[in-house]
Amino acid sequence: MLARFDPFREIGTLRREIERLFDESPFRYDLELPDLTPMPLDVYEEGPNLMVKASIPGLKPEEVQAEVRGDVLHIFGESKKEEEKKERNYHLREHRYTRFDRSVTLPAEVLSEKASALFENGVLTLTLPKAETSKTRQIPVKTLVKG
Repeated sequence: MLARFDPFREIGTLRREIERLFDESPFRYDLELPDLTPMPLDVYEEGPNLMVKASIPGLKPEEVQAEVRGDVLHIFGESKKEEEKKERNYHLREHRYTRFDRSVTLPAEVLSEKASALFENGVLTLTLPKAETSKTRQIPVKTLVKG
């Protein structure tokens, strides 16, 4: 069976191998690799709005930011780094500092001053009202009458 090539899965495998090598080393390294997994996005139209859903699990609303510049939506943020407590003897430590940054060109002009955002259960939902100039308007076609 053929499997579709996923470069991010390969990067994740490489990352785990690097972390394993450092974990097995007799020397202690504080290796902080940011999460390289892309943030999945859905962008769709719903009535007069563009809707954007972004999956950002494990973060708090205050750790997430979104802004619109022209026709580009920029979603970014980072989790707070949890300090490793010396009195704990970790056998496995997979909770990591996470930083993400994603930009996407919007398919229509939006009114950013009227935009709203809701963050619930690790999903950021943006409601971006479309500008009048980007809404579809039917243009009636007439026939020129001579005479």
